[in-house]
Amino acid sequence: MNPAAIAAHCATSASHVAIEAVAETGSTNADLLARIGTLTGPVLRIADNQTAGRGRAGRSWLSRPGAALMFSLAWPFKGPLHKMSGLPMAVGVALAETIAALGVPVQIKWPNDLLRDGAKLAGILVETQKTDDGIWAVIGCGVNLLMPDELEAQIGREVASAPWLAQMDRNQLMAALLSRLAAVLAEFDHTGFAPFAVRWNALHAWQGKEVVLLDNGAEVQQGRAAGVDDIGRLLLDTEAGRVEILSGDVSLRLSGAQP
Repeated sequence: MNPAAIAAHCATSASHVAIEAVAETGSTNADLLARIGTLTGPVLRIADNQTAGRGRAGRSWLSRPGAALMFSLAWPFKGPLHKMSGLPMAVGVALAETIAALGVPVQIKWPNDLLRDGAKLAGILVETQKTDDGIWAVIGCGVNLLMPDELEAQIGREVASAPWLAQMDRNQLMAALLSRLAAVLAEFDHTGFAPFAVRWNALHAWQGKEVVLLDNGAEVQQGRAAGVDDIGRLLLDTEAGRVEILSGDVSLRLSGAQP
């Protein structure tokens, strides 16, 4: 990956983002979180390989060099913290819309996994840190471009890939994602999640389907998925009525599906 080439393909929305590329690191999210106190503006950090990549709830993100596009974006927000709850969903919208525009239709599993034909294509991890000036978010993304059989076996479940995107110039692909992300993050900082709710619901993979909500593997709620509200809470229609679920560390699966 070439930072200068990425910058050359970026839209104006991302012109102020510093771009870094490394061959290997533990975790691009951890790298940027450790530097929050010294950052003066948005920073994109890309790694060809991450040896300690992480997903939501501390799960490992497994990949192989060249098989995925893995990056983190540090971005400052005005806050306050409670307004940030919908950020992971807004990021999901940005990535899904960009990938679809590049010819690979995807849907979103709440809160922000991207699915292709029902299997996971991309994961997003958003971590926030409060500073004297506001709030920084570090947004980590991993997009499966190719999926070697041995890697899928190691992951232990069916996952999606996007060979069409793998044929693109990686710098142009990264520039497209960064440009849309930068525009969405600037809009989110101004408006919050509300304007994105309709767009998220249009991409909702499990709209109207029976789902089970899990906390540390234990079933805590079940019902029919009814999309998200204006702050990004999942709306679940249950026998007792409609309930709103904040993401936290809970996870979702289709009713009757294997954990």
